[in-house]
Amino acid sequence: MIGKLNHVAIVVPDLAAASALYRDTLGATVLSPHALPEHGVTAVFVELANTRIELLEPLGEQSPVRGFLARSPDGGIHHLCYEVADIRKACDRLRATGARILGDGEPRLGAHGKPVLFLHPKDFCGTLIELEEV
Repeated sequence: MIGKLNHVAIVVPDLAAASALYRDTLGATVLSPHALPEHGVTAVFVELANTRIELLEPLGEQSPVRGFLARSPDGGIHHLCYEVADIRKACDRLRATGARILGDGEPRLGAHGKPVLFLHPKDFCGTLIELEEV
């Protein structure tokens, strides 16, 4: 069902500093930040030859990643995103196995303008999983 790794998301306390670190120290291509108010984050993608890194900073007081930073003030890996060909089929298959889909259980548009959904970390070895339709 899952395809290739789309990105690894890292929550950071300072998006500008993290972007500079990837760009200036690691020599990566860092794209411009974009606000995603519906997800409560500002995101920057770091382009790599085989995948992407998504740097996330809280946007607004109700940001879901604020709690993450409260527990890990220096930031850290937040989730892994895998590609799927058909998110509705993936959703049905996951529900049939008993996997928990976060939120209202319905896909919504993600950072790339494509449908995404998140899976409960307790069902996936303690890892928050995002699925993105490609």
